[in-house]
Amino acid sequence: MDSLPLGEEVIQKACSIAMEAHNYPETTYLVENSPSSSDVFFTFPGSWSVADWFTRLPFGEIKVDRSKLLPPKGKDGVATSLRSIGRDELATVNEGFLRRLELILANSSLQSEVEKAITDKKQIVFTGHSSAGAVAILATVWFLEKYTKPEITRMSPLCVTFGSPLVADFIFNHALRRENWSHYFIHFVMRYDIVPRILLAPLSSMERELEQILYLLNRKALFPSQGSTREASQFYQTVMRNASALTSHAACQLMGNANPILETVASFIELSPYRPCGTFVFCTGNGKLVVVRNADAVLQLLFYSSQLCSENELEEVAERSLNNHFDYQSELRERLKMQNVVHLDHLEGLPLSSNGATAENIATSMALNDLGLSTRARLCLRAAGELEKQKLSNQQRMDRKKADIEAGLAMLEDYKSKCAVCQVGYYDAFRSSKDEDDFKANVKRLELTGIWDEIVEMLNRYELPEGFESRREWVELATRYRRIVEPLDVANYYRHAKNEDTGPYMDKGRPRRYKYTQRWREHALRMPVGSSAESSFWAEVEELLLHRSTRPGAFEEIRETSLNLERKLKEWIDGGHISRDVFLEGSSFTKLWKSLPQQHKSVSCLQGQINS
Repeated sequence: MDSLPLGEEVIQKACSIAMEAHNYPETTYLVENSPSSSDVFFTFPGSWSVADWFTRLPFGEIKVDRSKLLPPKGKDGVATSLRSIGRDELATVNEGFLRRLELILANSSLQSEVEKAITDKKQIVFTGHSSAGAVAILATVWFLEKYTKPEITRMSPLCVTFGSPLVADFIFNHALRRENWSHYFIHFVMRYDIVPRILLAPLSSMERELEQILYLLNRKALFPSQGSTREASQFYQTVMRNASALTSHAACQLMGNANPILETVASFIELSPYRPCGTFVFCTGNGKLVVVRNADAVLQLLFYSSQLCSENELEEVAERSLNNHFDYQSELRERLKMQNVVHLDHLEGLPLSSNGATAENIATSMALNDLGLSTRARLCLRAAGELEKQKLSNQQRMDRKKADIEAGLAMLEDYKSKCAVCQVGYYDAFRSSKDEDDFKANVKRLELTGIWDEIVEMLNRYELPEGFESRREWVELATRYRRIVEPLDVANYYRHAKNEDTGPYMDKGRPRRYKYTQRWREHALRMPVGSSAESSFWAEVEELLLHRSTRPGAFEEIRETSLNLERKLKEWIDGGHISRDVFLEGSSFTKLWKSLPQQHKSVSCLQGQINS
């Protein structure tokens, strides 16, 4: 029998303390140690103010570069993990929930409590119900960014939410999966609970109703017997109408529909940026718990699982959508004992109807029925599964090209060694391109360019699994490629005087494949942004040579640039990132060095490396 991603005791305790927090609205957070384990639970009170959900139109979202917690360049200039490496694009998060966490950290002892739990080697569990779940999600990411380092092994946190609204966009989920953090997040959602769907609608479509609904939910949090109102029907219809537009657009993208009308429609319909992240556990309401890890599938389920069977059900379902928001504790108390759990893992093979179920997937088919999924809904889930399957297939295809890449790099490294024997260096030999070996090296350069352009384009279009970018062997291969091949691209650029039309290589001429693979290494090793630019060293040399030839008496204009380049070159040589063939007699760098004023050379960190 399938099991849940974490233990029954942790779930029940997390739910209990999360619901209890509503009784302490003036408290910034609650902390509780488990008496029977090493777990320590942190939770937060929910907020029922529209201003805490939507700080701006249309969806209250901001980029993480406007966060004090998760800056794009943190300590030592290291970029946040919450970004796309390929596109160098930051994640979008809900500003209201983020600001609440910032205030909590600034005005409470939460950070010191967390650090004490780390010191005591406790399992930290962040939890929350309703909007407090969104704060718990961001608190968990704050913990992972601040306390998770490659060189330090410590117990990872857990995040368990109940009826939480969505908190961030696709890039946020992409980053969590790339960092292998996604499995730390477990979200429980009742089938009809409206709160996890609220941020799928823009504020402009429901501002008046949202104020009333949040007021009502606040009353129900404090007084569970509080009745609902007729406004629930209008609110439910508004949220689900917007959810329908979003999920339909997302489903068309999943199915590869390239109709330009889709993008035209999306340009004037406000579509929510928010997307699911982590593992979702849907409570069907009649005994089953359905576990889903595919974020695209979760988005579709948030819409299709709460559909009406007929218009006559509107008032009943709308009222249930509010009542369900406070049913987690009672529902889970009963269902966890039964452990009737179904995992929707192989989405591409889901039965399209009860009649299509086989002996192997009868339990899955029954779970889909319990969620009220139509054939259309099941097709959308299948499409999500097919996309995931295609990403894995693309990864396997790229893996098969590793041997070709390694063979090509070996050939170019051999070429580099031969050039060094002639006291020229492979950069300058390739720049002159007088021999047959230079021609062969160019052919190999172009072959490798084709392979790496394809890989980078697939990463840019998110056509490879998120985990591909965290595979050490690919990071190392990409770095090796960049260091041996980019100097040849620079040589080719200046040999054909492309700088005269386009400008300096580093301004407009540098291909995306090198920018990406540089960011890839810097991110993997948590290096300061821009610190792994050794492969573009020759482009800086070319620009300095150009300045010396056109303005020989204006050294002061480039003195600081020269000093910086010399300092970086020494670091790169000492680190083994650039070989000492840059100091060969026929090297362009040697020519540049000899043209510099003696006074400058006498105080340079490279003094003694080159015969002046």
